Amino acid sequence: QVQLVESGGGLVQAGGSLRLSCAASGGTFRTYAMGWFRQAPGKEREFVAAISRSGSTVGYADSVKGRFTISKDDGRNTLYLQMNSLEPEDTAVYYCSARPGGALNYYSSTNAYSYWGQGTQVTVSS
Repeated sequence: QVQLVESGGGLVQAGGSLRLSCAASGGTFRTYAMGWFRQAPGKEREFVAAISRSGSTVGYADSVKGRFTISKDDGRNTLYLQMNSLEPEDTAVYYCSARPGGALNYYSSTNAYSYWGQGTQVTVSS
């Protein structure tokens, strides 16, 4: 059983930056493909970014492409999401997710993931 704990959320002005972290335990981190999703009030959870087990393949939602960067550190069992040029539309609860995956595959569907964290709030003021 994998446990995921997000951190790094907070309140930031538009144009600012935040780095989210997701610490994993209880599993073999390097065998998991991972992703970031977000959910704003009244909206469905949506894909933000994902990374393959090997870290060599990544994918992003169009809305964050060029502004967000996903990465993983197998030595620290941690997933990251660097968020730059934040916009008020980025305000949401951000969740990390994990699933066993192929070396080069990333997954952008919520249904693809077996494990989820509790989320961290990101609020971007205008």
